[in-house]
Amino acid sequence: MASEKRNPLTVMKFGGTSLATSERIGEVARRVVAKRAAGNDVIVVVSAMGNTTDDLFRLARTISPSPPKREIDMLLTAGERISMALLSMAINELGFDSISFTGSQSGIVTDTSHTRARILDVRAFRVKDELEKGRIVIVAGFQGVSPAKEVTTLGRGGSDTTCVALASAFNADACEIYTDVDGVYTADPNTVARARKLGGISYDEMLEMAICGARVLHARSVEVARRFGVRVHVRSTFKKEMGTIVTSNAEVEKADIRGIAHDLDAVLISFRDVDASEGITAKVLEALEGSDVNLRLVYAYPGADGTENLSFLVSGEDGESAVTALGENVTDIGFEVDESIAAVSVIGYGICSAPGVTRRILGSLRELGISPKAVSTSGITLTIIMDGERATEAINKLHADLGLGESIRSEERQSGRA
Repeated sequence: MASEKRNPLTVMKFGGTSLATSERIGEVARRVVAKRAAGNDVIVVVSAMGNTTDDLFRLARTISPSPPKREIDMLLTAGERISMALLSMAINELGFDSISFTGSQSGIVTDTSHTRARILDVRAFRVKDELEKGRIVIVAGFQGVSPAKEVTTLGRGGSDTTCVALASAFNADACEIYTDVDGVYTADPNTVARARKLGGISYDEMLEMAICGARVLHARSVEVARRFGVRVHVRSTFKKEMGTIVTSNAEVEKADIRGIAHDLDAVLISFRDVDASEGITAKVLEALEGSDVNLRLVYAYPGADGTENLSFLVSGEDGESAVTALGENVTDIGFEVDESIAAVSVIGYGICSAPGVTRRILGSLRELGISPKAVSTSGITLTIIMDGERATEAINKLHADLGLGESIRSEERQSGRA
């Protein structure tokens, strides 16, 4: 849905931390009106304030241990509606004309999968009309409406996806995602003191970082950005400087290793010495698919006396759902749940193209006396399953040994870019 417009269009997204208090909403409002005063048309996508979504979900569980997903969607969408109305009020108080819309009012059309819907189309005619009137348009992120006119939500981090989808639909000049960090780092700066902010990162690398535990951008939003070529600028709500540009490979300096992501809450579920004729893999995958659980890693290996072993990794947020689904649907075979592990992933094109990178990574772990429980390579990512208590130590050593903390790496010196 291309939009003919006099002014450049910026789509801005603000997360829950950025909107956690009335004071912060006021700060966001001032940032938005500054963008409008500079001559830009502006669409703002908002998340729920602070921990509102978590609080609402906990409230639901006090009423029902297994609430219907449709009603969960009806409940959770209230959070973004609060944010959008309050931000619109704050902008109007600053003397700028603003209007807020829910996901359905904005024309965000999704499939019928409650709690994890996917966007099918953006029919943002009302948004376009209001922009043409000179208004700042506030859109509730994370939500949409199905063809059956049912309210849906997009899953965790879904406001990022709303932002990118709108930027694509309007062919926006800028897509800016504001958060409480000032960009994408070579590792979590809360874990690695020498983590370095990246000026740019490719879609593929950012997607792997998001899947493997980096919580800067939602993975689905990166998929949409890559598909439609939307340049995404990840930056801080609380600072003015540039953040990180997520864009095509051609626009990013070459590097063997881009960064390290980790998931300290990962859950490893294993089936031991299972009769191969029982088709356990198919049963497990069917059960998890029905519960919308995303598998991070699956590996099978021979067991004793002709049996087989199957292990798979899920993120911490999917752990409870995975265990429940298996307990209800794979009742004839016992399984083990290991929550003491961590998944550490090294991401970069050198994993598959630069000789010796994998050897260096595993050598660093050997120097620490760490024996991985499993190692998996896939495309540009090497994932190591290890004892969770040693993960922080391992991440810091890998970051140092791979030279990720250096302000200018050799590849960037050669290309003349810092």
